Order: sequence, then structure tokens, then C-alpha cells
Amino acid sequence: MKILAVADSDSYLKWAAYLLGDLPSSCTAELTVIRTPITPSPAQIHAAVAGAATDPPVLSARALRRAAERLRPDVVLVACTGPVVDVLVSEVLAGLAPRPVFVSGLPGISIPATEKAWLFRSGCDLFVLHSGREVEEFSALGRQLGGGGAVGLARLPFLRGGTEVPVTGPRNRVVFATQAKVPKRREEREQILLALATLAERRPDLDVVVKLRALDNERQTHNERHHYQRLWQSLADGGLVRPGAVRFEAGSMHEHLAHAAGFVTVSSTAALEAIAQSVPLLVLSDFGVSAEMINLVFEGSGLLGTLDDLSEGRFLTPDEAWCRANYFHQPGDSDWISQLVALVGQARSGRLVPARSLLDGPEFAAARRRARLRVEVPPNVLRVGYRAKRRMRRYLNALG
Repeated sequence: MKILAVADSDSYLKWAAYLLGDLPSSCTAELTVIRTPITPSPAQIHAAVAGAATDPPVLSARALRRAAERLRPDVVLVACTGPVVDVLVSEVLAGLAPRPVFVSGLPGISIPATEKAWLFRSGCDLFVLHSGREVEEFSALGRQLGGGGAVGLARLPFLRGGTEVPVTGPRNRVVFATQAKVPKRREEREQILLALATLAERRPDLDVVVKLRALDNERQTHNERHHYQRLWQSLADGGLVRPGAVRFEAGSMHEHLAHAAGFVTVSSTAALEAIAQSVPLLVLSDFGVSAEMINLVFEGSGLLGTLDDLSEGRFLTPDEAWCRANYFHQPGDSDWISQLVALVGQARSGRLVPARSLLDGPEFAAARRRARLRVEVPPNVLRVGYRAKRRMRRYLNALG
């Protein structure tokens, strides 16, 4: 079975790389990155595929099409943000012969299920999710909306146990995993940094680290308006924190957790990685527990805590029943590979009925054109065009 995988951002690339690693050894896979405005930097690419013989190439839409025509894959894993998934499946990679099985999914916590996630991936034959709860919610959404293909269950591929990640030093690190989207307000992010600074002053035996998804000059899946490094510098300039009290680092989360005595986040899939490696943790609830905060899934987990807990270095352990229902199901429950093999068999015999996209109507044509620009126009040219468009709009508004 030949698989071509394409990712468009750091988090999706990491997900794709690990997911491919879970396939049977008889499979051959080729991993690529599609060039868009959120293409990860070379350092991010290298970190996402740590351990691979070579880093995957960054391809234009045209080059990706040529790669697919050369490889003639049985499967195309489209590990991308929603609009890019839709335009790759419906246009850029449409018409491949033989038609491959298109697979997509979401790289982290996907509770609650959203219509947008289903709509953008409704042209894919298999939608990979990572907990029984997610499968149940998205299956119900699919029955309601129509379209789409099968829903498969996989273990989140980067949930490795502590014994799989060697510890080369003491467990004296407290790791704060940032999230680009939440909390949104600058003051809330500053409160987190101040709590981390307080912990560092109270516990000089601990190495307090802010684990960044991207450095200030790197792109990531979601734009980050108030970057923690910039906020920390502002607090230090104002004399509110000691400059060296907290460290800022990127790199592999597994390596950070191998040294961790505690972990904290507002909402991050890395919380699941901490659970897998038996690291005590906190999911901060000070800013709310809701779908908007992307932490609703942690209700009932036993992990919700506060900034006061963080300042005091109080970390928690998860509820076992919650773990079984959320991301830590038995390996035998995962069925995505068996579903994939069945779909490939149907495709080879000409019996596969392709998934029906719900975005094929004329009302979605303009959105697809915009998405196609993101994958076909070099990012620097696209940014110039966006700036010119904004200037023209301001000019016209000034004219009244």
C-alpha cells in the first residue's frame, strides 16, 4: 500500500509523521509539506519529524500534483487545515488515476465536534479521530449534515509512555505549553506569566520553561496575536518579573516532558502527552471552561486547577474513567487501519463510492478560489497582494 501524505502546518506535520509511523511495515509512505502562508520553518519541520532519515520537501501545488502522478498512491493523507483539505481534494488532486483513497483528520483534541471541521473534510473517504467520544460526536454530526465518508478511531499517535522516552537528567522542570488561540486577552496571558514567575522565585529548585509552539518569527497553524516571548520582555522591562526567571524554548515536547516534574496549560493536546508520560499536570480554569476555550473536554478529568495552584506548584493526576473515555482507549479499539485497508481494497476493485463533499455548490466557489490562492501563490507574493488590497480598501473608504 503506497501512501502520499501532505501537511500544511507544524501541528499537522507532526500528526501526519506519527500517524504514518503507526502503519504496517509493508506500507510505503512519502511525506511532503504544501507551500502556504503557514508553512513551518526548516527548524519546525525538523522537530516535527524528529528521527526521520530526511526532512520532507516543501512543494508548490503544481509540484504536489506531479508527485502524486509519479507515485500513483493508494492513499493520500491530507493532513491540513480545513480549507486546504477541501481545495486539495476537490481541485489540486482531483482526477488522479487510479483515484486514491483520501484520508484526513484532526491533530489534537476535537471536542466538541464542529460543523466546519466536518464540512471541510466531507470530500474525504476516511476521517480519523482519537477518542470514542470524538467518533460518536462526529458520526452523529455526519448523519445530520450528510456527505463525508467513514469515521475511524486511532490512538493519538504521539501519546508515548514515559518508558519510551529516555530521561537523561533530573525531573526538575515545569513545562507550560502555550496555545495560540487561547486565552485571547493580553492581560490573561500576562497573569499566566506572572504566576510562572512567582513559582520560579518560590521554587529555585525548579526549571520553569515556557514551551512555545513557534518562535516569535515563525508561523504556526493559528496566528498568535500576543506572543508570550514579547509579553515576557514587556513585563521584564517594566520590572514586574526577573528577566531570567523563566526560559522560553521550542523543540520536542517529548524531550521536555522527559525532564518534567509538572506540566501546565490552558488548552493543549500536550496535556495528553503529559498524562501518557505520568507527569502531574494542571489545566487552568481561571479563564473559563468552554468550547471557546478549547478545554471543555477536561471537565470531569480531575485536572482543572487555578493560577494559585500553579504559583504554589500544586499539580494533579487524571481520573482513570475519564482517561478511558478520552484518548486512552485500549489499542484493540482502534479501527482506522482496518477501515483504510478495506477502502483501498474497494478502490482497487472499482467498488469505492467516493465521499460526497458538501462544499461543491456554487455558493462555495469564491471560498475555494481563495483557498487555491493560498496553495498556488508564493506566500511573499500573496502577502504583497493582501497589503495592496487593504490599502485600496482604506483609500476607497476615505473617498466615501
